[in-house]
Amino acid sequence: MLAKTKITVIGGGHVGESTAFILAMKELADEVVLLDIVENMPQGKALDMMEAAPVLGYDTKIIGSNDFADMKDSDIVIMTAGFPRKPGMTREDLIGQNTPIMKDVAGKIKKFAPDSIVIVVANPLDAMTYMCKKITGFPDNRIIGQAGVLDSTRFMCFLGMETGVSIKNIQGMTLGSHGDDMVPLPRFSLVGGQPTPGVVEKDKLDAIIARTKKGGGEIVKLLGTSAYWAPAAGTVMMTESIIKDKKMILPCHAILHGEYGIEGLFVGVPVKLGRNGIEEIVEFDLTEDEKAALKKSADHVKEVCEIVDNLK
Repeated sequence: MLAKTKITVIGGGHVGESTAFILAMKELADEVVLLDIVENMPQGKALDMMEAAPVLGYDTKIIGSNDFADMKDSDIVIMTAGFPRKPGMTREDLIGQNTPIMKDVAGKIKKFAPDSIVIVVANPLDAMTYMCKKITGFPDNRIIGQAGVLDSTRFMCFLGMETGVSIKNIQGMTLGSHGDDMVPLPRFSLVGGQPTPGVVEKDKLDAIIARTKKGGGEIVKLLGTSAYWAPAAGTVMMTESIIKDKKMILPCHAILHGEYGIEGLFVGVPVKLGRNGIEEIVEFDLTEDEKAALKKSADHVKEVCEIVDNLK
């Protein structure tokens, strides 16, 4: 008999509920647990999703809970809990609010799901992934930050809007931190199989890159809170590659030990995602300018992590 798969989503806010719903619809696990400390909220959302199953045709069992012990035996734990950005806020402004939450939740993951692969979605992503690794002590391959997939999909979306080419024929890649210092890579981004710089005029491409870097802030300004459908979709893509052992090459936050000349930091880089989590860090042949941009991004990550380390 095949072992049952179980995925726990921690945080029942917009990102968490959207992630749980897409996971259920794609039937990526036999059981999806939606965890939140707000009494009755995850239970209500889980029941609502279950009542949609007869219409949408999925058999996933969805459980809402306030008890962290219910994540026991999870194959993957997705950490979305934390305060979202508000207009005028940077991701770094959330450090003081979300670091204590990550410390608490990471300790519970270590206790109740010690063999799980953890995907961190909470902001500021760079610091929260670092803190999750520090508290759990999990192997490098089992702590992954979700940001590069989101940033890259935004890049691809804007390229599609500009060119009118089907999104199915667009590939995009961004590296570095999840923020203004991210590093979009037009040379490794394709429109209809052609490198982007040969398809999109430089001034328009520069505008798309600038919009990508500010993509999260644009959503916050429009909605008054952080994005959730696109982050959820990116998280599910990563989860699917792991659960199905697809070996997809996706930009994710991984801790580096000399790759790209970076040591001991979680930085967005291309990784191969399979059943064991991060199975390989893929090193692109970057130009000197791209290397300099990635180093600048990594330096910013280091500064943010030092702030986290100095919090009481």
